[in-house]
Amino acid sequence: MEYNDGVKNRVKRMEGQLRGVLKMMEENKDCKEVITQLSAVRSAVDRTVGVIVSSNLVECVLEAEKRGEKSDDMIKEAVNLLVKSR
Repeated sequence: MEYNDGVKNRVKRMEGQLRGVLKMMEENKDCKEVITQLSAVRSAVDRTVGVIVSSNLVECVLEAEKRGEKSDDMIKEAVNLLVKSR
């Protein structure tokens, strides 16, 4: 799968958020603030996983249909990936 710039930018934003969390920890910021930022990172990771799995699923299903293959197993695998990521 080829990862587009949008997905890469999401990961870069998460990287920046994590650096910010580390800085907050080094500055002994209030734990509520740190947890809030960590929760935001976790949400961003979850959304990014969903984007990647769904994009890959669409790509794989379209290719399978072109070859005349069934895509049921691919769909089940994609759902399993989403479930495992939670």
